[in-house]
Amino acid sequence: MKKVIALFTSLLIAVSFTACSQNTNDSSSDTSSETSASKESQTENTTNEAAAENSETAGSKALVVYFSATGNTKSVAGYIADATNADTFELIPKEPYSDDDLDWTNEKSRVSREHDNTDLRNVELTSTAVENWEDYKTVFIGYPIWWGTAAWPVNGFITANDFTGKTVIPFCTSSSSGIGESGELLAKEAGTGNWLEGERFQSGASEDDVKDWVEGLDL
Repeated sequence: MKKVIALFTSLLIAVSFTACSQNTNDSSSDTSSETSASKESQTENTTNEAAAENSETAGSKALVVYFSATGNTKSVAGYIADATNADTFELIPKEPYSDDDLDWTNEKSRVSREHDNTDLRNVELTSTAVENWEDYKTVFIGYPIWWGTAAWPVNGFITANDFTGKTVIPFCTSSSSGIGESGELLAKEAGTGNWLEGERFQSGASEDDVKDWVEGLDL
């Protein structure tokens, strides 16, 4: 009789242990499944948020395009880029202008000859193609003033690109001349885009002056 009781007790313990082990495994499996599902949900949410953010920013980037002969326009372009978190694209002539080339007081200098002969103003640039051009919604166009107009190396970029759907904002630098009709002439040359009134900056303009102008644009 004692042997029967002992055998029965052993079987009971074995069954209880097996059931306990099974419950533990089921619990572990459930926890693992819940953790996996949670991670998948977090990943999906992160992906959706990133996609939404990209959708909101698509087409809203700004670009600052500029030609700078002596560095003044380049400085202003940099200030604008910093203020608007914009990309920059410098227009570089294949045949760079030397200091002698830029001596407008010399009638035999390069710029003087180009001024007198419009056929010489077709200045070839190293590139007029902006990567992901279609992504830019706002485009600033910067240049020095030459004889009351935009420096002609800018013309090649203007005619090579389609500004449809873009807001275009010209800006210039000069020691004395105003912006005049330079922006309007570029807009006419482009034939596309929503061109706003431009701004002229004194050579050596301060970063604060440029930022104040940018903030006033309410972009």
